[in-house]
Amino acid sequence: MSLAIIYSNFNQESDRAIALMNSLDHKFVVYHLGREFTEKQFEEEFGVGAEYPQIAIGTKHIGSLKETLQYFNDYGITNRL
Repeated sequence: MSLAIIYSNFNQESDRAIALMNSLDHKFVVYHLGREFTEKQFEEEFGVGAEYPQIAIGTKHIGSLKETLQYFNDYGITNRL
């Protein structure tokens, strides 16, 4: 499976996204607000009001943690838990 990218602002939902990837043994990288991107860049990429974290799988933007869970459920990936 493709590498996941988590855009994090260090919040609890970002920690949950990291825990999800770890529990699925899914390879991922975390980009942190203030380190790899600015709030302005985040808003330009995902829109004003987008919640953290935002997650991409490979080149496909999935969305929030909730949307990522739905994506993984739809493809049977969470069945491995």
